Amino acid sequence: MNKKIVFLLAGIGLIFGGCSLAPQYMQPRAPIPDNWPQGEAYNSTLEPGEEMVPELGWQDFFAEPQLRQIINIALDSNRDLRLAALNVERARALYNIQRSELFPSVNASGAGGKQRLSADLVGSGDSRTREQYNIDLGIVAWEVDFFGHLRGLKDQALEAYLATEEARRGAEIALIAETARVYLTLAADRENLQLARSTLESRQSSYGLVRKLFDVGVATDLDLQRARIPVETARGDVARFTQLVAQDRNALDLLAGSPVPEELLPTDLESISPLRDVSPGLPSEALLGRPDIVAAEHRLKGAYAFIGAARAAFFPRIALTTAIGTASDELSGLFGSGTGTWSFTPQIVMPIFDARTWAAYRVSRADREIALNRYEKTIQTAFREVADALAVQGTIDRQITAQQSLVDAVTETYRLSEQRYTKGVDSYLGVLDAQRLEFAARQGLVSLRLARLANQVRMYAVLGGGADAQAELRKPEDKL
Repeated sequence: MNKKIVFLLAGIGLIFGGCSLAPQYMQPRAPIPDNWPQGEAYNSTLEPGEEMVPELGWQDFFAEPQLRQIINIALDSNRDLRLAALNVERARALYNIQRSELFPSVNASGAGGKQRLSADLVGSGDSRTREQYNIDLGIVAWEVDFFGHLRGLKDQALEAYLATEEARRGAEIALIAETARVYLTLAADRENLQLARSTLESRQSSYGLVRKLFDVGVATDLDLQRARIPVETARGDVARFTQLVAQDRNALDLLAGSPVPEELLPTDLESISPLRDVSPGLPSEALLGRPDIVAAEHRLKGAYAFIGAARAAFFPRIALTTAIGTASDELSGLFGSGTGTWSFTPQIVMPIFDARTWAAYRVSRADREIALNRYEKTIQTAFREVADALAVQGTIDRQITAQQSLVDAVTETYRLSEQRYTKGVDSYLGVLDAQRLEFAARQGLVSLRLARLANQVRMYAVLGGGADAQAELRKPEDKL
């Protein structure tokens, strides 16, 4: 009879174990426009050769072989990425703990002992020493999940794990983008260092020329001191960019997780292979696959699951304790005939009134609204990041063209100013102004070229990375 009851309860548990009181989840509509911003700052057309980011892996996006090697080193050795992977392992373990609550825990126990009784408590002729030995195999307080309380907590833990998995993917994309950005910054600072050194040489030559004119009485002492100013300024620029290059190398070593070999480092921006141009596509297609947005959606799904668990707390809970075993007053007789034992103790708890249950239910509903707002805010923030990158993309080439024209103009101005001073037509102030403008214009050109490359990297990152980064973690459930 006992076995029939056990099998009946187990069957009911299997039937109702899939029951869930969680509200049905429907993906919220993205709170962003259907199209990217339009206007003079934006270039909305898809240029020949541009590809959608989800279709382009980072190995294809970054054409520079040295940069690809550094990124691979970072993916293997970066400590922040390792920490993100460990967080995924922890979340997976927590999920497995919660999922295990759905299944009974079977335990085996054995006990034995002797007891000396008072003579007043035993009959005449009976032994005052009692012995008892027993072995049991059973289930202790297994909750049969009729109404989905445990299943809701399990689903919430699953969504937390999946969100952590997406956070790891986001950390990987961020690491790739940051490594590329620092690599490009190092190239720009090395180019600026070369510019500062060549400027120092040029200004030292100009100072030498003024010194000769001063020695023959053509130039004044004021001209000599004015010629000294750009020399010392250029010397300071050399020291400043030397410092920046060293700091860039330190940052790159930290990202890579180990010192980067010198042969992998760039010399200047001109030597770097061009990056692939990418297209953002439509907002919903481009953004909903971003790791941070997918993670926010998993947390929203987890909030829905928690509502189901909170609702189930209003319904009865059934716990089952059962055991089968053997007992004897002699150790050698444990498995003899007639020594079998069993116990069956079902327990049902029917909630009547518990203010904490209602409070927990209200908390679960508030958590869902919080998760929904965070999900929508994440989408809006992503839209803004891509729109900003598109604004840079649509205007940066025009800025570079204008800056190049400025460089050409001030270079010619500097040449003419030197000629006029050498011929005695003008003072040395014109030369100083031209020198300052030329150096600033060339620095500005380097900065704009860096901004263009950095924005391409940023565009790739804010659109969610490439196909290779997504394919690795497309089905994290398979790892459970």
